[in-house]
Amino acid sequence: MDVAIFILVVLVFVALSGALVRLVRVPLPVLQIAIGAALAWPAKGLHVEIDPELFLLVFIPPLLFGDAFAAPKRELVALRGPILDLAIGLVFFTIVGFGYALHWLVPSIPLVVAFALAAVLSPTDAVAVSAIVDRNVVPSRLMHILEGESLLNDASGLVMFRFAVAAALTGSFSFAGASLSFLYAVAAGILAGIAALFIAAKALQLLNRIGGVPAEAQVLVMILLPFVAYLGAEHVGASGILAAVTAGLLTGASGMYRFLGVSARMQTLSLWATLTFVFNGALFILLGLQLPDIIRKVPPELSSRHWLIEPVATVLILTLCLIGLRFLWIWVGDIAQAIAARIGKREAEPFGFRVRLAGSVAGVRGAITLAGILSLPLALQDGSPFPERDVVIFLAAGVIICSLLIASLALPRIARGLVEPGKDPAAAEERRARVGAANAAIAKIESIASEAGEGEAVQARLAVADSIVAAYRRRIAASDEADEARAEAREAGRLELELRAAGIEAERAALRAMFRSQEINDHTMRALFSEITLTEALLKQRRDRK
Repeated sequence: MDVAIFILVVLVFVALSGALVRLVRVPLPVLQIAIGAALAWPAKGLHVEIDPELFLLVFIPPLLFGDAFAAPKRELVALRGPILDLAIGLVFFTIVGFGYALHWLVPSIPLVVAFALAAVLSPTDAVAVSAIVDRNVVPSRLMHILEGESLLNDASGLVMFRFAVAAALTGSFSFAGASLSFLYAVAAGILAGIAALFIAAKALQLLNRIGGVPAEAQVLVMILLPFVAYLGAEHVGASGILAAVTAGLLTGASGMYRFLGVSARMQTLSLWATLTFVFNGALFILLGLQLPDIIRKVPPELSSRHWLIEPVATVLILTLCLIGLRFLWIWVGDIAQAIAARIGKREAEPFGFRVRLAGSVAGVRGAITLAGILSLPLALQDGSPFPERDVVIFLAAGVIICSLLIASLALPRIARGLVEPGKDPAAAEERRARVGAANAAIAKIESIASEAGEGEAVQARLAVADSIVAAYRRRIAASDEADEARAEAREAGRLELELRAAGIEAERAALRAMFRSQEINDHTMRALFSEITLTEALLKQRRDRK
C-alpha cells in the first residue's frame, strides 16, 4: 500500500509541475527536482530506496525508445559524423580527462573509480535540454546533433562504466578484452533491437489477420516492444540501452504501423506522449527525493574544512571541467572538419564560438547518470567496502543538478539570437508537404469524379467532388489550417465519405513518396500522418453511424 501511495503522490506532483512551470517560469526539470527535494526534506517526508536495476528497466527502455522514435532520422544520418564523434570519441576523451582531474582534485578516490565516475557522467540528456530552452532559439543542426549524441552515448558511457567497475572489483584491466566486450555489446545490442522489432511486427501482423482484435491489444504490443528489446539484449550480455534505441530508430522505417488499425494508431501516439511526460517528470522528482539525504551525508573527504563551501566548490569545479572538456572536443572537431572539407574541396559548415559554447553547456546529465551511479556495488570481491562509494554518488548527483542549473541560467542567454527571426526550415518544409499532399488528393478525386457517366447520381457525385476539392484548395491557400477542411466535411453523405477516403489514401501515398525521396523528414511526415489519422478516424465514426 505504501508503494502504491508513493507512486500516486509522484504522479500527482508530475501533473502539478506541468501547471506550475507556467507560473514560476523555471525550467521544468529544475522545478521537478525542487518539488522532490521539498517532499523529502522534512524528517517525516517522502523517502525511497531506489533499486538501480529496477529503475533502469522501468524508466530507461520506454524513454529511450520514445526519444529514438521521435528523432529525425534524415538529419541523424546526415549528421552521423559529428554525432558519432561526440557519442564515442567524446566519451573516451571525457573518461580520461575527467578521471585524472577528479583523482587530482580528490586524491582519496582511486583512479579506476574516478574513471568509473567519468564514464557514468559521459551520457547526456537532450530531453532536459529541450525542456530548458525553446527549440526555436537553438539552431536545428545543433539540436539534432545533441539528440543523436544522447541516444548513442548512453550505451557507450554505461558499457565503459561497467568495465571500470569490473576493474575496480577485480583489480585488473585488459584493454584487448574490454575492446572486444565493447564491440560485442554494441553489435549484439543492435541485433537484439532488430530481433525485438521483428517479433513485434509479426505479433501485430498476426493480430491483424485474426481480425476483430481490440485496439488496446495492438497498443500493448507497441508498449512492450522497448522492454523486450532491452531484456533480450541484457540476457545475452549486450547493451539493452542500445537495443531499445535501435528498435525506436527503426520502428518508423519497418512499416509495422500499417498493421495497426486507425484507433490503435491514435491511441499509441497519444499514450507515448503521455508516458514520455510522466516518466521524465517522475525521474527528476525521484532525483529531488534523493537530494536531502545526499546533502545530509556529505562525505567527510569533501568537508574537512568547510561543511558546505568545500563540497559545493568541488561539484562546481567538476561540472565546469566537464563543460571545458566538451568545449575543447567540439572546437578541435570543428577544426578537423574544416581541414577535411578543404582537402576534399567541399564547403565547410563550422560552428561559431557561441554555438560551440551552447553545445558545451547543453551537455547536461540526467537519468542515465543517476541510475548508473546508484548501481555501484556495496563491496569488493574480498568483502571490503567499495572504495569511496558515498563520495562518487554525492559528486554524481551534484554534477547532475549543477549542470542543469548552469544550463538553465546560461543556455537561453547564449542561444539568444543564434536563429534569425522568421527563419524556420521545418515550418517551410511542412507547408510544402501540405500543399503536395493536397494536390495529390485533388488529382485523385477529380480522376474518380471524371470517370462517371451521366444522370442525377453523377451530378451529385460531381457536386460533392467539387466541394471536397474546394476544401483542399482552401487548405493549399492556408496550409496550416487543416481543421477547416475537417469541419466543412461534417455534413456530407456517403459519396463524400467515399471520395474523402480516396483522397486520404492519395495524401498518405504522396507523403510516403516524399519521405522516400527525402523531400521531407519523419518529423514532418509524422505530424501530417497524425492529422490524416484523425481525419480517417472521424470518417470511420461517421461511416459506422450510417
